[in-house]
Amino acid sequence: MNAQQKVLVTAGASGIGREIARTFAAAGGSVFVVDVDAQALAALERETPGIRTAACDLSKSAEIERAIPSAIETLGGLDVLVNNAGISGPTAPVESFDPAAWDLVMQINLTGTFNVTRLAIPHLKKSGAGSIIVMSSVAGRFGYPNRSAYATSKWGLIGFTKTLSRELGEAGVRVNAILPGAVEGARIENVLAARAKLSGRSVEEERKEALTIQSLQRFVDPKDIAALAFFLASDAGKSISGQMFPIDNDMQMAS
Repeated sequence: MNAQQKVLVTAGASGIGREIARTFAAAGGSVFVVDVDAQALAALERETPGIRTAACDLSKSAEIERAIPSAIETLGGLDVLVNNAGISGPTAPVESFDPAAWDLVMQINLTGTFNVTRLAIPHLKKSGAGSIIVMSSVAGRFGYPNRSAYATSKWGLIGFTKTLSRELGEAGVRVNAILPGAVEGARIENVLAARAKLSGRSVEEERKEALTIQSLQRFVDPKDIAALAFFLASDAGKSISGQMFPIDNDMQMAS
């Protein structure tokens, strides 16, 4: 039952991760959030009493090795891991993409997720109903012009999800990926601003263009993504593993 779950959320101090943490906590779950933003973590603790937090930079393996075992010990075990941490990287064509920026995207989005999951697996196996949620993206479904590092990392997370589901099925641990489209919030506004700078068009023109490739003409509500994560980790999702779940207002391509 969700009400008794012990839940760890990476990058859970803002945006999608915060909504996921709040959703599990509201259902009675014991929730621990790690995030690189200490101020946002403090705000989350004030706003949602009962959620415990720790600062952790997923680009640094030493911090992961310290924070994740400590978080799981604080929870007294682990039933649900939500791998939400990730960065967008620059908006630029491959020929002018900064190699250092490429490396940082891979270090956080792929290697950080790998290291967190590696440390969590022994505890999830003991759960009896373990669940891993991996946050991929619409960029894990399509090619994404001028977002090569982001798209590559999000496609990589699909392979990671499928592999984990095969490895962990015997232990009863389910592994699924969520693939959001354009989500309401600061991140999409920053992406639109970066696109506008690159194209010479206005932010509003970029916003209108972004919505033309969706059947539903709005950005995704992060609360809906949290509801999907909650469902997948619940008893209602006990027969679902190794699956990719787009939640993108029927986006037809990444642009």
